Amino acid sequence: MRAYTWRKASRSGSSGGNCVEVAFTADGRAVGLIRDSKSPEQGFLSTSALAVFITDVKGGRFQLPA
Repeated sequence: MRAYTWRKASRSGSSGGNCVEVAFTADGRAVGLIRDSKSPEQGFLSTSALAVFITDVKGGRFQLPA
């Protein structure tokens, strides 16, 4: 796997709560990968996989608690 530089998303805030990091190549281009900054060892998602997940949630594919 390539080595990426991970940067905390600007909209994550500085309160230490929900924080998302975005991957960049060595020349500074975003590569469409995101991860939880509090648990980077858990891996990452591609932004396209996240979009599919969000679509599935909105479409009712998963049973979510009320």
